[in-house]
Amino acid sequence: MSPPVPRPPQHLPYYEDVSPGRGCRPPRAWYARSDARRMSLHGTWRFRLSPTARGADTAFARPDFDDADWAGLRVPGHWVLMGHGAPAYTNTRYPFPVDPPRLPDENPTGDHRHTFDLPSDWEPGPALLRFEGVESCARVWLNGRELGHFKGSRLPHEFEVGHLLRARRNVLAVRVHQWSAGSYLEDQDQWWLPGVFRDVTLHHRPPGAVLDHFVHASYDHRTGLGTLRVDCAPAGRVSVPALGLDLATGESATVPVTPWTAETPHLYDAELRTPGERVPLRVGFRTVRVEDGLLKVNGRRVLFRGVNRHEFDPRYGRSLGPEAMRRDLLLMKRHNVNAVRTSHYPPHPAFLGLCDELGLWVVEECDLETHGFGQQGWRDNPVDDAAWTPALLDRVRRMVERDKNHPSVIMWSLGNECGTGRGLSAMAAWTRDRDPSRPLHYEGDPACADTDVYSRMYADHAEVARIGRREEEPLADPVADARRRALPFLLCEYAHAMGNGPGGLSEYQRLFETYERCQGGFVWEWIDHGLRQHTAYGEVFHAYGGDFGEELHDGNFVCDGLVFPDRTPSPGLTELKKVVEPVRIGGTGTGTRTGTGTGTGTKPGAGDGHAAPATVRITNLHDFAGLTHLAFRWSYEAEGEVLAEGPLDVPPLAPGAHTEVALPPEPAGRRGREALWTVRALLAGDTAWAEAGHEVAWGQLPAAPAAPGPAVPRPPSVRAAPRRGEGNLVLLGPGAFDATTGVLRYLDGVQLTGPRLDVWRAPTDNDEGAPWQPGPRPAEQWRRIGLHRMRHRVASVEHGRDALVVRTRVAPAGSGLALDTDYRWSADGGRLRLEVSVRPYGEWPCPLPRLGVRMGLCGSLMTARWYGGGPGEAYPDTRAAARTGLWRMPVDALQTPYVRPQENGARAGVRWVELARSDGSGVRAEGEPAFWFTARRWTSEQLDAARHTTDLTPGDRVWLHLDHAQHGIGSRSCGPGVLPPYELTVAPARFAVILHSLR
Repeated sequence: MSPPVPRPPQHLPYYEDVSPGRGCRPPRAWYARSDARRMSLHGTWRFRLSPTARGADTAFARPDFDDADWAGLRVPGHWVLMGHGAPAYTNTRYPFPVDPPRLPDENPTGDHRHTFDLPSDWEPGPALLRFEGVESCARVWLNGRELGHFKGSRLPHEFEVGHLLRARRNVLAVRVHQWSAGSYLEDQDQWWLPGVFRDVTLHHRPPGAVLDHFVHASYDHRTGLGTLRVDCAPAGRVSVPALGLDLATGESATVPVTPWTAETPHLYDAELRTPGERVPLRVGFRTVRVEDGLLKVNGRRVLFRGVNRHEFDPRYGRSLGPEAMRRDLLLMKRHNVNAVRTSHYPPHPAFLGLCDELGLWVVEECDLETHGFGQQGWRDNPVDDAAWTPALLDRVRRMVERDKNHPSVIMWSLGNECGTGRGLSAMAAWTRDRDPSRPLHYEGDPACADTDVYSRMYADHAEVARIGRREEEPLADPVADARRRALPFLLCEYAHAMGNGPGGLSEYQRLFETYERCQGGFVWEWIDHGLRQHTAYGEVFHAYGGDFGEELHDGNFVCDGLVFPDRTPSPGLTELKKVVEPVRIGGTGTGTRTGTGTGTGTKPGAGDGHAAPATVRITNLHDFAGLTHLAFRWSYEAEGEVLAEGPLDVPPLAPGAHTEVALPPEPAGRRGREALWTVRALLAGDTAWAEAGHEVAWGQLPAAPAAPGPAVPRPPSVRAAPRRGEGNLVLLGPGAFDATTGVLRYLDGVQLTGPRLDVWRAPTDNDEGAPWQPGPRPAEQWRRIGLHRMRHRVASVEHGRDALVVRTRVAPAGSGLALDTDYRWSADGGRLRLEVSVRPYGEWPCPLPRLGVRMGLCGSLMTARWYGGGPGEAYPDTRAAARTGLWRMPVDALQTPYVRPQENGARAGVRWVELARSDGSGVRAEGEPAFWFTARRWTSEQLDAARHTTDLTPGDRVWLHLDHAQHGIGSRSCGPGVLPPYELTVAPARFAVILHSLR
């Protein structure tokens, strides 16, 4: 293959120039407010969209230009979400030819105009025009004078404009190009959404106003002393009334302080005063270091219970208001999340102020990703091209300078998935020189040459264990290997939260708690990026890649969050909250996994107040906090009925400590029912993120099993014998069966369909797996052998003295594999008992999706009531949050509305379930042993065929699944698959269900 022919040099337009821009002021620290005047320029601007960037004149920037026929456009906002063009989603591929720094002629360009008057009390003098975020390149004029242009979509840019301002009719003109050379640095697995999407403000800068300031507030955990120094230009003074400090800027003071941590986010109100401005500060004292092979804050190892967060709103894209930011953080705190990685760019600066206030560790990431170059072996990667280094340095400077005063920011991340190169090394060197107080993070360099932590994405559990033991695969360079092996480890992305899942969270958490080097990680990711849309009939759904006619897209891979687009928590977030609880509540001597059916309590068979008291183990898993902010309560429940409850006295516990606490004697009233202790840790008082009584952690311990036989006396029953009925029916107890097929047709006169063996589920995103995952992936295997097209053949229908036995073969079309299945029906009074025996035939190459029976019931059954795991869905490796209890909800509420429909809604560890009409009539099913149940108004096949929730139309039946077993979930949509203990291996199985009607 001949080498590429060099191109002759040519002049490039500014939007294809690799430089960061021209005319902008140097970056400076952001602050929310001061006594200097500010003016928001938000509102409706005039807007014109052109299909190309080439050849457009700049006449629109003249103050006298007539824009009367232009459209109105909300700013901040994205024009593609307001009827001008369309959004597009790609994961790693650039949506334009990879020809850096050039762009195609098809480069949508939006011209914006905004006219504003100054307030009557606005004083003449210096002023700054500030843009917090514009995608992807902006050229700016004010009152006909060009100010300059810039790139760096998620970064601030300022222009000096005081000399151009008028009292009346100032005309701001901004030309924004969707694509620019900067787009090659912003390939960040998100919607491409051009526009002026963050704040635009005008800042008066009186003489002597703050040009920049840097708050240095360290903490010595050995002495309890904090040291404060505020560097500022121009010089001034800083006061901290609570500490009795009034210092000249540049002067240091060391005093006793309460440190800042994510668990105890103590901030001191302070004020910076210069001759021209007063700036309120919120100072948090803390020190971050890598020492002894660990990342430590204030001298203690920290464990990240983190999430990755893109900025996103289903209506407004990346244009988020403060209420959405606060809502994100409140949800995180209420679900025990303690850390955020700002993937893959600096967030709106107000978000970090909220992190300071509410308490979260932040890994702040630079606005940099060149992932698409990986598809060509990183050839032409800007990160290793010296011509691009000024742009890379500009990006990291704008991040660090803007956000350097936030105590919540404890690491700087150079970027994401950029390969390696000289540019990253230059960024690291500059950052270390400017801010040596924070370690550096970057995942994409296995040698960790420019980082202070070893970071990986989606390493499976076995690899994490090896890394925890510092036994990972060695690097070729022994010096680099020794250095990396001495670094702390974190998973900057893990547990891909796409669709139903992620599975395996509990096992990851146990590794983090077992190996000191493994300091947690960040689940990918926080929110589904589904864009709110309406069908022709007005039904709301959330769109993903391909729904806007994109010729290149990555489908619903953009919907991989722990909350749905409307910020409703998904079952994955509920699971994460349970798994990462900062307090573990379990039985004496139990392991660390909690959830349904775990722990130990009193001796089996104990109850009704006569057993010795049980004890519960309480472990404090906080990094810094004790337990004084929590109140503990116990309850004793018999089949969901609370027989007694009360407070539990837990002694003070230091972080990492545990204690055994005695529970009270068991109360009377169990009457042979299964009994459990539930212990809960609740907020004792109001906090900034939740009210008193908010549940932080819980655990359940078995107190006594159910007594054998019926819980209440029943009249003696007689085993029924099958007998012929009218037509082609066989009668057995309350059941009427088809004499030819042996299928149950009526239960107490109510028509139904089934039950019969079912092994298919609508594949989840994790079943489908990612295209780059090593195959074969589960859904691919299932479809290959035909599990979605199983056929049923009746071999015999046998009438015994006290049973009806139906022998069948269940097999996929086009395959020699089979499941020989016997159904043995017997009756006891008004109860039908079905025993199912399954024997596999042939060499099965893969696990089954599920194993159970499915039946169709009358659609008038509206309400589900069950005793078992709940209230939400659970699967074998996502059931830590399933709490055993008595639950009730509408059938329709059992569904989880994943943006792309897929298997959902199973409840785990169910002893019995009832589906009832409004008058109380219906059907009850009991399990031998406990089972999973799912109930929905469409079949698995209909669920599998749907692309959006609006494709699912309720039918006239409720399809009830009673599953003996389910295959696990895993996180193979991007991470590891299902762990072996949770695979549904094909093997002989036997289970039973008991059916009877509700009167």
